[in-house]
Amino acid sequence: MSTIPVTRALLSVSDKTGIVDLATALAAKGVALVSTGGTARALREAGLTVDDVSDLTGFPEMMDGRVKTLHPKVHGGLLAVRDDPAHVASMQEHGIAPIDLVVVNLYPFEATVAKGAERDEVIENIDIGGPSMVRSAAKNHAHVAILTDPADYAGVLAELDAGGTTLATRRRLAAKAFAATGAYDSAIAQWFAFSDQGETFPATLPLAFTRHAEELRYGENPHQLAALYLPRGPHARGIAQAEQLQGKALSYNNLNDADAALELVAEFRDGPPTVVIVKHANPCGVANGETVLDAYRAAFACDTVSAFGGIVAVNRPLDGATAEAISEIFTEVVVAPDADADARAVFARKKNLRLLIAGELPDPTRGGLAIKSIAGGLLVQSRDDGRLGELKVVTRRAPTGQELADCRFAWTVAKHVKSNAIVYAKDNATAGIGAGQMNRLESARIAAWKAKDAAEKAGWAQPRTIGSAVASDAFFPFADGLLAAVEAGATAVIQPGGSIRDDEVIAAADEAGLAMVFTGMRHFRH
Repeated sequence: MSTIPVTRALLSVSDKTGIVDLATALAAKGVALVSTGGTARALREAGLTVDDVSDLTGFPEMMDGRVKTLHPKVHGGLLAVRDDPAHVASMQEHGIAPIDLVVVNLYPFEATVAKGAERDEVIENIDIGGPSMVRSAAKNHAHVAILTDPADYAGVLAELDAGGTTLATRRRLAAKAFAATGAYDSAIAQWFAFSDQGETFPATLPLAFTRHAEELRYGENPHQLAALYLPRGPHARGIAQAEQLQGKALSYNNLNDADAALELVAEFRDGPPTVVIVKHANPCGVANGETVLDAYRAAFACDTVSAFGGIVAVNRPLDGATAEAISEIFTEVVVAPDADADARAVFARKKNLRLLIAGELPDPTRGGLAIKSIAGGLLVQSRDDGRLGELKVVTRRAPTGQELADCRFAWTVAKHVKSNAIVYAKDNATAGIGAGQMNRLESARIAAWKAKDAAEKAGWAQPRTIGSAVASDAFFPFADGLLAAVEAGATAVIQPGGSIRDDEVIAAADEAGLAMVFTGMRHFRH
């Protein structure tokens, strides 16, 4: 039978949104109401007639409410196959009445964890009876409708007006119900693994995500499908939580690139005004400045070609003058903690430009896991939250104060450039960036070439690599990459060290009069 009338409903909810209106509408249709605890009280206060579950089972709620619905007269009424003679006989023999509709949402476990509750309170908010009823009703969706989301109440009531719940609706609600209990159990397992037991890589990785709004227009390419999912458990704010104020829908590539830009600009969230310009997930210009506008101009000058169609991220609220400068070329996405009225008005003239308000920038030192899918599995690692510690001067000449500042700046940017990464920086602005090459020498050459090209386009007398600091995300395996940096005009080098040829590289630096420091830490980004 595809359409099932509802004669009895069991209601037991923690989130009471819309429950009185739903129960009132059910009662008006002659549906008998059975309920528990606080839900029953709320319905009675609204003037509705409600049977307690204890009246149904013959047992009182006990053990502080831990045991109330775990009973054959509840689960028999949910699980019985109505057109199976043996099931019908069992119901008659044991006095079990069918339950046609179940309305349940679960104890607020995730909210309890999020507010920082003590362990005992967290444990008490692990729902047992609720998930059991949800699963029983969902399993028997051929005969029972399960409501776990107040957003579905109106649709079910509309079907009841037409005579009963349809099989298509019951199947959809069952799928949603199992997803809800699966995510709920995942949240509990995450808390036990990561918070209670302090594990980093539990034997089973219990993750649950909820799709954000509609599917994306497409993936990296138009023939690929894509969607954005948000974590169900505790998480930092990021690009996924940013508010889009204007512009067409974001694509997979937009989100991926905007995330790269936000993660890099967040490195400077407590620093001076900073602008990051990203193209294809790599920064093509980064700069600090006295103002956001100054920083934008310096970042843009690094690579005016790649900036076209790029992503711009800033670490300060946007003003109108900076928005005007950004709007001079085609820009896909702008990400900012906020934007004033003038900036919003400027961008409003660019109907396709997406303006994302990120709010507080994410903490670059936060922990967490980075996950990448591979054929047949997932690679999981801790986030690269490594910070510069004490630097080891390995050359005869130590860096000057400005060289050291440029080394630190270049190193911060290099952390966010695809390997092999080379970054030249001068006066807290990138001068040239070489990304994603199969060898470090080519990255150094490409970065230097980009700096020369930028100088020619700007009409400068010389590229900004002259007198710059250069960062390498991993050690120089040979002196040739270092010598390419010397040829480009760099005077200081920051790199991890650790090569078997470190002595050769240090000797080459000394011969060229360079200052070089080792970090003892690399930042590969594949």
